[in-house]
Amino acid sequence: MATTTPVKKEDAGPHTVSRSVQVSAPAAEIFALLVDPHRHHEVDGSGTVRDAEVKGPHRLSAGDKFTVGMKQFGVPYPITSTATAVEDDHLVEWQHPLGHRWRWELAAVGPGVTKVTETFDYSTAKLPIVIELTGYHKKNAQGIESTLSGLAARFADRL
Repeated sequence: MATTTPVKKEDAGPHTVSRSVQVSAPAAEIFALLVDPHRHHEVDGSGTVRDAEVKGPHRLSAGDKFTVGMKQFGVPYPITSTATAVEDDHLVEWQHPLGHRWRWELAAVGPGVTKVTETFDYSTAKLPIVIELTGYHKKNAQGIESTLSGLAARFADRL
């Protein structure tokens, strides 16, 4: 029976929510999944990213815009984000129209094992206090934990 490593809380500074997990896959394989917005629904643990209605490149570069169909509270809507940083096999980051950023960092920790850190950074949001008052930072923490658990489970049979 395959097991996965637990998701860990990371300290990324104020107005951030960051978690990490070790995944039994090389960074390049995980990066290929994350750098393609058409595949984001495959890793989303929040249940908000839809697999239809994705517009944009299949491999993000800094400055690229992409639109993903989302759904919250039963209401579908599109979100157009901008890739702000892309480093092969190491980093993918994009900025939401309201200013907050989603960042994925990959670091090899052994042969075929990668530490994956996902961060919701709302320090750059237009109104970070609204994120806290509405509890979205806590909701996003739960989504990140679910996403990372699912990502680790996806490759757990390689252990």
